Amino acid sequence: LVLSLAWLGPALGDEEKDGEVVAEEEKQKEEEEVLSDELKEEDNVLVLHEHNFARALSEHQLLLVEFYAPWCGHCQQLAPAYAQAAAELRNESSPARLGKVDATAQTALATEFGITSYPTLKLFRDGNRTHPLAYTGRMDTQGIVRWVQRRAGPSAILLHDTDTAAAFASSQDLVVIGFFKDLGGKAAQAFYEVAAEMVDLPFGVAEAEELFQAYRLSADTVCLFKKFDERQTDFPVDPEQGLDTAELMQQLRVHSLKLVMEFTKETSNQIFSAKIPHHMLLFLNKSSPEQLALQDGFKAAAGTFRGEVLFVVVDVSGYGADVLSFFGMTPEDAPTLRLVKMENNRKFQMEQDAFSDTAIRTFIRAVLDGKVKPHLLSAEPPEDWDTRPVKVLVGKTFEQVAFDETKNVFVKFYAPWCSHCQAMAPAWEELGERYKDHEDIVIAEMDATANELENITIHGFPTLHYFPAGPGRKMVEYKSARDVETFSKFLENGGTLPVEPPVVTKTPGNSTGNENPSVPGADESRDEL
Repeated sequence: LVLSLAWLGPALGDEEKDGEVVAEEEKQKEEEEVLSDELKEEDNVLVLHEHNFARALSEHQLLLVEFYAPWCGHCQQLAPAYAQAAAELRNESSPARLGKVDATAQTALATEFGITSYPTLKLFRDGNRTHPLAYTGRMDTQGIVRWVQRRAGPSAILLHDTDTAAAFASSQDLVVIGFFKDLGGKAAQAFYEVAAEMVDLPFGVAEAEELFQAYRLSADTVCLFKKFDERQTDFPVDPEQGLDTAELMQQLRVHSLKLVMEFTKETSNQIFSAKIPHHMLLFLNKSSPEQLALQDGFKAAAGTFRGEVLFVVVDVSGYGADVLSFFGMTPEDAPTLRLVKMENNRKFQMEQDAFSDTAIRTFIRAVLDGKVKPHLLSAEPPEDWDTRPVKVLVGKTFEQVAFDETKNVFVKFYAPWCSHCQAMAPAWEELGERYKDHEDIVIAEMDATANELENITIHGFPTLHYFPAGPGRKMVEYKSARDVETFSKFLENGGTLPVEPPVVTKTPGNSTGNENPSVPGADESRDEL
């Protein structure tokens, strides 16, 4: 037996040693693979790291790279569309390829390219890694494909004669053609930049003199051809100032919309991405012939304010029913008009609805001139609103409670659907219980989706504001931890914390509507409006 063990001992030892060697060899192999500049793929997407990044740039004329984090929900949502876009571009034999970098593992690349959020997409051209172009397209397959295609080839099709120009101009509902005396000049080059950016519109370009004559043009002009409203809109290029790309893009966005838009699932993105500062809304029931007839006066007024006010019809019996609560309305309130100032969602309404084009123009001009006060939503206060540990505020009771000079009032502004608000609710109720018998401290809450305040705009949920006792109408935004003990510490210290004292801003003392308190935007633990 001893002899047997003597023989087996060295054998067992050798087997254990061999296992260690195998593991070490596998580890070394993995390290060599990472250090290699070999280009590997996953679903047609190049998997990039610091050792193969330079090779990828040298081998591909255009390389769109997604910098992602494995745990990022937006990155996970983008992944299938990104892979599909990579496959489509490859099938088209495009010179462009798509790649991806795990920015949490490849920290050197993330630092080099200034990656601070995920996903971030950058386009590299001709091997240049010092000036990548930030991706500005939609985060879906077609958006990515179109955006890359515009940068892979000419962003505008060269139109040689009247036949090709006429065919191109009538090929789609919206077509842009740039007429330039010199296609190598600065104005034409700026036009190509616009064409590369606005991938949802087809762009053509013309230089031939016969085309200038055919379209009755004498100088450089960008023309938008439409199959609705006015059929052609011209944007002459200023001979001294040249072509302003930002201005042209905005003009094309504005004039690509119908004079009066209908709010539908298909048009909602167009409506909100147009960046028009005011929206004039006509709420009606499309099943009513009498209400449908009101569109005539509405459309007649629209042309006066193009680019400044977007006119939108909302069907309260259709897709528009979902937005009625935002205006504190029901389908029975139709027909009615509202004007919305988009930067702060302030809503304005006529004292008495009048639907003639003259009445609508007069109302809009009064709002734009600051002569009409906003219409503020307010729910009715519950009967026991001031007997609960957490006081329930509404628009019409807010002033008397929040600016009571004898009380320190801590208010939570929330939305019923907000998950962050729901998670915080037990702590806020416990805080109310803790301070319900304090004479000078009030814990309160307000549903900011059903109530509006003239001088305070809520941008995200939950937002917490502290209104200290005394004169001056002070307001402090609370931006620290959302637990009962930290809340209490904040209250016991008179609305401050030893670390990261919140910013104090002065709230206007009257209802002129000329000032707004400084309310920072929502952080990552708040739901945006």
